[in-house]
This record gives sequence, structure tokens and C-alpha cells, in this order.
Amino acid sequence: MVSPTPFRAAEFRSAYGPKYQFQPNVAGISSKTAFRLGAKSAAFGGAAGVAVLLYISGIPRVKTDILQKVPFLGQLFVTEVNPADNPF
Repeated sequence: MVSPTPFRAAEFRSAYGPKYQFQPNVAGISSKTAFRLGAKSAAFGGAAGVAVLLYISGIPRVKTDILQKVPFLGQLFVTEVNPADNPF
């Protein structure tokens, strides 16, 4: 059997059938599918990153180096010790 190609498929077009067009792809993944997969991966990756940061937010180094530098939420992670409670 001869495999259908975009050029061979053009020979057998019917006026009553569907209008097929060649859709470029790489390894079976079209640009539309790649965009959808990329958007979903970015959403899950962002959610996982936020979850990890909140999970390790109790570590002082993470708190000072990363979380305090977030533009609007950084002030929530600043902890000031009252001078009366400081043992030194």
C-alpha cells in the first residue's frame, strides 16, 4: 500500500468530502499541542515551586535570601526580635 503524503492526498480530493490540509508537526506533536502542553507544565511547575518555597519557609537562610526579596510579600517574612527577649 502506498503511504498517503500531502502531495498524493491532493490527487484524491472530493468535492463532497472534508477539506483536509497539511498540518506541520515534529514527532507527531503540532504547535497547538506543544503550546497546550507547555502551558500546563508551566502551571504545574509554578504551583510546585510555590509549594516548595512555603514548605521550606521556616529555614532562616531561605527566609532572608529568597522570601524577603519578593516585592509585595517580603514584609510578611521579616521577624524582628524584641530587645527584651534577646538573650545577648
